[in-house]
Amino acid sequence: MNDIIILKGKVSYPITLDPSVWIFDDRKVERQTLKNQNDESDSKELTARQWSREISEGNVSPPTLKSERKYERERILTGSFAIHLSHFLKNAEPLSEACELAVITQKGEVIVPLTEAYSYLLAFSKDGKPLKDDGPVHLLKSDGTTEATHVTEFQVR
Repeated sequence: MNDIIILKGKVSYPITLDPSVWIFDDRKVERQTLKNQNDESDSKELTARQWSREISEGNVSPPTLKSERKYERERILTGSFAIHLSHFLKNAEPLSEACELAVITQKGEVIVPLTEAYSYLLAFSKDGKPLKDDGPVHLLKSDGTTEATHVTEFQVR
């Protein structure tokens, strides 16, 4: 399986994407937070629990630099991550006549209006491992639901 994905078509700059290096990208987001961000009741409940904890236990002092590095390393080794497709679309600079994004997969095409495509994400890691079996990336909606797997290419049309 080829892990390199091309973003081409009606763009000023065709882009070659390599999902294997995105784990080091600061723009990555945890897939778990996508589900929590879109569920407002979970967000309110989480805030209420944090507030209650701080009242009963007191505010926790910030972790030291050493513990932060350890936590970050552990998070990378066990986390599931995605990155916003908008970063790459903006860099490719779609031409004014472009109106849709064709997501080419091993099983066919998924057509997304270009204006909506900016809100999509690309999942590239699950439980600390690259998506080898059905990857290299999955196309996700903004709420974290999977729209397409086995993505091989993006064409701006």
